[in-house]
Amino acid sequence: MPTAPRTRSLTGQIVDLHARRVYPGRVTWRAGRIVALTPDPRGRGGPLILPGLVDAHIHIESSLLPPAEFARLAVVHGTVATVSDPHEIANVLGAAGVRYMLRDARRTPLRVAFGAPSCVPATAFETAGARLGPRAVARLLAAPGIHYLSEVMNFPGLLAGDPGLRAMIAAARRHGKPVDGHAPGLRGAQAAAYAAAGPSTDHECFTLAEARDKLAAGLRILIREGSAARNFAALAPLLRRHADRVMFCCDDLHPDLLIGGHLDRHVRRALATGADRLDVLRCACVHPVEHYGLDVGLLRPGDRADFIVVDGWRRFRVLRTYLGGELVAAGGRTRLPRLRSATPNRFRAAPRQPEDFAVAAPPGPAPRLHVITALNGQLVTRHTRARARVAGGQVVADPGRDLLKLVVVNRYARRAPAAVAFVRGFGLRAGAIASSVAHDSHNIVAVGADDAALTAAVNRVIARRGGLAVVGGGGRAADLPLPIAGLMSDRPGAEVARRYAALDRRAKALGSRLDAPFMTLSFLALLVIPDLKLSDRGLFSARRWGFLPPWGTEPGSG
Repeated sequence: MPTAPRTRSLTGQIVDLHARRVYPGRVTWRAGRIVALTPDPRGRGGPLILPGLVDAHIHIESSLLPPAEFARLAVVHGTVATVSDPHEIANVLGAAGVRYMLRDARRTPLRVAFGAPSCVPATAFETAGARLGPRAVARLLAAPGIHYLSEVMNFPGLLAGDPGLRAMIAAARRHGKPVDGHAPGLRGAQAAAYAAAGPSTDHECFTLAEARDKLAAGLRILIREGSAARNFAALAPLLRRHADRVMFCCDDLHPDLLIGGHLDRHVRRALATGADRLDVLRCACVHPVEHYGLDVGLLRPGDRADFIVVDGWRRFRVLRTYLGGELVAAGGRTRLPRLRSATPNRFRAAPRQPEDFAVAAPPGPAPRLHVITALNGQLVTRHTRARARVAGGQVVADPGRDLLKLVVVNRYARRAPAAVAFVRGFGLRAGAIASSVAHDSHNIVAVGADDAALTAAVNRVIARRGGLAVVGGGGRAADLPLPIAGLMSDRPGAEVARRYAALDRRAKALGSRLDAPFMTLSFLALLVIPDLKLSDRGLFSARRWGFLPPWGTEPGSG
């Protein structure tokens, strides 16, 4: 005879986020569902028992891990669900990439709510590996496991009434699914027009004034703190006056940080600001579940038994994580099994020579370059100007002035011309770093102090058919292969984190002053974030919404 489901219980301080109270009690569950929450004085002084944490917007691919391996690391930190945009792999593999993520995620109990990517490619000014038009997106929106329309990054197109984007939003509305926004810098009437066109959230605010304008327009604000974009400090005041319209997200989180924490970091910082404890936890636990209609328990009778046990308010250290009533992490260790993932890819680029990255100087005086200035902890860049260094008739990098060469190489064609520009903010004194993680089309992006090092770093990535690479001034090299679409590793998460951290240290030893040089590098090809970026087709200004020559009289500060 089949064994009857076992009834289990746990005592502690129950955090009821709907009744907004904390009381000593006992949680009882059976067959993966909460049976009862009952007062129990034995729970007094015990650990906190509360709903699990939900990342309201994250690209799992940016952890460099597939969903099943990402889950093993995330549950340790109390994450029970993520709202995940598979936009990155979709730009490489199209709808097949989205289906890959769905299949891989189904192998783990972590609740992963995927969206249908709305911008593949993100713009018409770059080469991607796939294209998803309105019909393909509508088919994805009808598929099981797709919960929303992913971030509408082409905000100029949406404001201009782009018919393709309007058709995608109409399809999401037909299916009763929300639309995610992505509108960096929009204020006032433009923010209101963007919200009126359909998006319901925004995670790109980098000033408090911008967030307030978007709240006034009806958008929900996601406070983002990840590897490259760190906006928590600027937006934390929202927790005191607008907590009912706020959620937390990482957006992009590299494995070295994921090993050490996830949304539990957001909660600790939020609690340290003095914001109301229960407001903070509603932002971290309740609001994403309600906004996206997730099948995730919120610690109520009848709910799925998805909850966490935390040591207390002061340290807020996650002791145990339960998913569907099963213990999936305890004592800082995952209990989810290691699963091997398939390695689909699309990578055709052939090796390069230094002359592929040479820039012939114009006749006469050294030209004034248009320069991308990378900012630590931000996805936005500044458009500045600098006098070029010319040697042997070529415009070359000038590490002494932190004026480095930036290249983007089309990974989908064997011999397409490389795009070259100049960048400040990386601080490399020698060598080069390269990556096939280059939002959003994921061509190869590299920055270096000389053409030989650039070539060596790019060719290292090409030899691996995707990955990260560092080449030192003496030619010594190291890499991290990413065989899953050139975006993710098939190795255990802890190993990937160690190897990534080692590459990060090497990049900093070459002089980089950035907190996350590889993450910052990956966003220098993201055209929809102002201002100046580089695609495989050339230097691009998001403010002008068009290409610029490498030098000339067009405006730029500095």
